[in-house]
Amino acid sequence: MRAVPLGAAFGLTSLALLGALLPAGATQAAEPAPDRGRCPRLATDLPWYGENREHLQEVIDEHGSCGNPHLRHGNRPVAAFDWDNTVSKNDITDLAIAWALKHDKILRPARWSDTSPWLTAKAERTLTEACGTEVPVGRPLPTSTDTDCTDEIFSIRSEATLMNGEKAFAGKWNSRRTLPQYAWVPQLFAGHTEAEVTAYARASRDEALAAPVGATQQVGTHTLHAYARYNPQMKDLIRVLKKAGFAVWIDSAGSAPVTKAWSGGVGLDDAHTLAIRNLLDRHGRITYTQEGCGGEPASKGAVMPYIEGKRCWLNERVFGVKGPDAWKKQAPHRRLVIGAGDADTDVTMVGDATGARLVLNRNKNEIMCRAYDNADGRWLINPMFLEPLPEKDGAYPCSTTGFTNPDGTLGPVRRADGSIIPDQRDTVHG
Repeated sequence: MRAVPLGAAFGLTSLALLGALLPAGATQAAEPAPDRGRCPRLATDLPWYGENREHLQEVIDEHGSCGNPHLRHGNRPVAAFDWDNTVSKNDITDLAIAWALKHDKILRPARWSDTSPWLTAKAERTLTEACGTEVPVGRPLPTSTDTDCTDEIFSIRSEATLMNGEKAFAGKWNSRRTLPQYAWVPQLFAGHTEAEVTAYARASRDEALAAPVGATQQVGTHTLHAYARYNPQMKDLIRVLKKAGFAVWIDSAGSAPVTKAWSGGVGLDDAHTLAIRNLLDRHGRITYTQEGCGGEPASKGAVMPYIEGKRCWLNERVFGVKGPDAWKKQAPHRRLVIGAGDADTDVTMVGDATGARLVLNRNKNEIMCRAYDNADGRWLINPMFLEPLPEKDGAYPCSTTGFTNPDGTLGPVRRADGSIIPDQRDTVHG
């Protein structure tokens, strides 16, 4: 993992941008050097890998209002975080789905095909047979006792397959803008209000926070994690960023009502929580139609905050970029300064960060290829804070199959100049 002096990596960009903002003929007033000792500091009793804390602190000091007084009156620097396995340990959407299945909160759809345009005919028949037709449409399915129904629903969510191993989704979709099994999750809450779903997620959160680390649960015949935690280091990082004047956002591929049940725990409100949001009917109940982005219309999941979609949502909702341009990488002054994630889902958002790109290592190909290549010295790799993974067996296939193309095929991971990233070894792990 290559590194460059932080002053060289980050300081020149800030000075260039500052100069560009000055009127013609104006001179830059001398600013007193900030007293870095009085700037908001990351906690020193929370362990980070290597010099990651120091790198993050320097970026915060430089770009935050403490070290950069030009930002005190607007143009706040932006930081954005994935949620699942970044801010929290473990997937909170899976926990919410598990809780809903155990408490009969999934309402029977008129047709299972209404929930996704890519659900196969076989999947629709299987769900209809497993979950039955005795329950009236719009009423709760007895998933707490109907193992067959629960198993098929959770198998589709977790593996995109039926219990017999057959694919549950087919057709065409842009694999850098959506993933059918991710888009399907919010559809399972159709018919409820957002407040009801948030209440279910809070109940699952309370159980997960109370469960011991490592605890598991049974969902039908599936075994799933039963615990979750706010990562203390990430909670502290968000605290310091806010105190330093950053606008901090969550940018998640999860369900909005579920994510909002958790984001308040790190001091972020609903308005700063981006995730999949379904449109509501005139009674305020969740429909099967999800918000679009970047000029793409509302749909049943054609676009969502997933890979390129995370950039789109951030560009549109945070930086005010409208239409198809929201899918494009913006100039540095219209990009986030600090980004953090753990998976290929996050790679575009994190890669857009101009200051620091923090990756929690979960052995995901594209994001780890880019992080280990570290072409410009801004990538920071940290093992997961809880139950970190051991060293990956073998190299990341960066030069061959590390990148997912829009049509779903795999190819090499390329740098901005088009050159191919060579395969990378896993050196930062538990």
